[in-house]
Amino acid sequence: MPLLTVVLTLIVVGVLLWLVNTYIPMDGKIKQILNVVVVIAVVLWLLYGFGVLGHSGEIRLPEIK
Repeated sequence: MPLLTVVLTLIVVGVLLWLVNTYIPMDGKIKQILNVVVVIAVVLWLLYGFGVLGHSGEIRLPEIK
């Protein structure tokens, strides 16, 4: 996964989350749940993208010799 794609995606997701939090009136609990869901989704996307998580859910860590 190219680094530029990762950086641009993180910037876009961050700006969209900021816009939602700033300009859409919601209860604080709903905003907190939305923020947690987005952060978990981005972390999982990064783990898949860098090959730490496989598509079947197994965790692959590099061997240390």
